[in-house]
Amino acid sequence: MADDDLAGVLTAVGPRLRALRRDRGTTLTALSETTGISVSTLSRLESGQRKPTLELLLPLAKAYGVPLDELVGAPPTGDPRIHPRPVVRNGQTFVPLTRHLGGLHAYKLILPPGRPDAPHPEQRTHEGYEWLYVLSGRLRLRLAEHDLVLSAGEAAEFDTRTPHSFASAGPEPVEYLCLFGPQGERVHVRARPTGHD
Repeated sequence: MADDDLAGVLTAVGPRLRALRRDRGTTLTALSETTGISVSTLSRLESGQRKPTLELLLPLAKAYGVPLDELVGAPPTGDPRIHPRPVVRNGQTFVPLTRHLGGLHAYKLILPPGRPDAPHPEQRTHEGYEWLYVLSGRLRLRLAEHDLVLSAGEAAEFDTRTPHSFASAGPEPVEYLCLFGPQGERVHVRARPTGHD
């Protein structure tokens, strides 16, 4: 890699880290508690005032559950395959289906079986727009005052600034695909007009 290329990769690390942190909806303070890296060092790293090192990037990659090459924007190797690494949070399994940090993100999510006595998760809000498609099981989607149950083959889309939460609505796990646009990108569906081949 040429010196200019290396400098470009290093310069891009800070904005990538900031975008990833904002996409995850976490603060510098929370990230500092998770990684053991001081808030001031994290801030300087994101602003480009601190040179990224392995000692800093490895704990960040672990905290975000992403490969190190995703943090640094390593050049492609020519292998188009995605090697998803599942992340488990609050009993939910997230399988990333895209490897880039910007734009639309695609995930497969698996929620554990529902229990009749379990309280429904608290509704949350954040910037963005979400589209989901249920693969199997029954998904309970609470969207503001609406309480919906989606079955396999059903889809929903909504602005994530609307309070929302997800849970399994049945005794089996629920699997669904999710497309999420952190800046409010929407899915554009095109259909062939009827009567045409």
